[in-house]
Amino acid sequence: MNNDAPAPARTRGRPRGNPPTRESIVSAARALFLERGYRGTTVRAVAGAAGVDPALIAYHFGSKKGLFAEVMQFQCANALAADAVLGGDPATLPDRLIDAVTDLWGDADFRQLTGQGDEAAEVIREYLEHELLARLVEFLGGRDATARATAVVTILGGLIYTRYLNPLPTPATLNPSEIRHILTPALRAALAPRPRTAATTSAGRRG
Repeated sequence: MNNDAPAPARTRGRPRGNPPTRESIVSAARALFLERGYRGTTVRAVAGAAGVDPALIAYHFGSKKGLFAEVMQFQCANALAADAVLGGDPATLPDRLIDAVTDLWGDADFRQLTGQGDEAAEVIREYLEHELLARLVEFLGGRDATARATAVVTILGGLIYTRYLNPLPTPATLNPSEIRHILTPALRAALAPRPRTAATTSAGRRG
């Protein structure tokens, strides 16, 4: 007589117990994207490296593109929206933002990821528009926070595009100190609260 309990049936979807973390999948994916590039990396290969079922990657990230975005945006968030950047003395925030961008692209692995075609440029564009902009609006607060944050993201996006994604000769030759010297005044002006004008005051009263 067989007294062994029947093996539990495998179920699809989120695993029970102590499943592998998103971080382990992202770490495995990052290593493969660096080794094989975006087009040379498959979801099945990432799943094998992370020791998970491919369905778990689809569950967490939706697709290979979503996983690639997670890899890049994780590093962007740690660099650009970290407490060390958005915290501290507001007077030196422009310098910290510039340093965050140049330090991030100073990382050889991140530069290699950003060179992987249109997918990388799209991820960075989406991060600036949706993630960094929202964090800056929250950080700045006030009636004109969105306008100020938009101005900051526009300046940083211009730096990223003209120096790293599609470099122009002059910006590409500048060192971080020169970039800081050139762009800090523009960032400082972008971050400054907008003064109320007679027109906006009247509009506010009418509203």
